[in-house]
Amino acid sequence: MIRKKQPQTAALTATAPIRVRFSEVDSMQVVWHGEYVRYFEDGREAFGRKYPGIGYLDIYGAGYTAPIVQMEIEYLRPLCLEEEATIEIGYLDSEAAKLCFCYEVRRADGELAARGRTTQVFVNAAGEMELNLPEFVKRWKENNLTK
Repeated sequence: MIRKKQPQTAALTATAPIRVRFSEVDSMQVVWHGEYVRYFEDGREAFGRKYPGIGYLDIYGAGYTAPIVQMEIEYLRPLCLEEEATIEIGYLDSEAAKLCFCYEVRRADGELAARGRTTQVFVNAAGEMELNLPEFVKRWKENNLTK
């Protein structure tokens, strides 16, 4: 029996505006599906600016990288050329040594265009996956999640 995952509530959120560019659409002037990966990335960067400490440069500065090991995207409504939208990103807290985010891409009219999730793990300078939460992430959690 396959159990459906219950949606987890985001502990912290951020938003980032986007405007669909010509280079992001296909011949039908609809956003190519792969561009949503870039939109999620834009959301993670906005999140890192709002909550400093786990942005890409912070992770790298602490001696780690954080590759994505899992991504899910559900496409619900198309985005078209020149359309404005908002990426809403949420941090999903976990005890494990990973970063989990959820995303919603909303059109200007509020319609949900896409939603998704990503999971990133921590890899140390030797190229090994960390099994324990790095100290800098523990400090970040103490500063941002216990307020």
